[in-house]
Amino acid sequence: MNSQHHESDLDRLARKHASAKLGWYFHACIYILVNLLLAGLATLSGRHWAAFPALGWGLGLAIHGFVVLLSTSGYQLRERMVQRERERLAQRDPW
Repeated sequence: MNSQHHESDLDRLARKHASAKLGWYFHACIYILVNLLLAGLATLSGRHWAAFPALGWGLGLAIHGFVVLLSTSGYQLRERMVQRERERLAQRDPW
């Protein structure tokens, strides 16, 4: 694999990871803004119903964050595993 092709692959992967992280940041900002609005409305109504959508959506936000974390750090884990496997196979290879 030539160097230019490898840099292109790394650039594409870096862009994919950055997009995933930005997507989560955007999701978190919308979560905060909407839930602040809902908390304000709940306070005005005298009831505490805003906790329920915040908890449900918070679970979704946590899952989204976990998926982003796995997708961005999972690449490094995969590369380490591939390298270990190459080394193991190279030690066994009689050629």
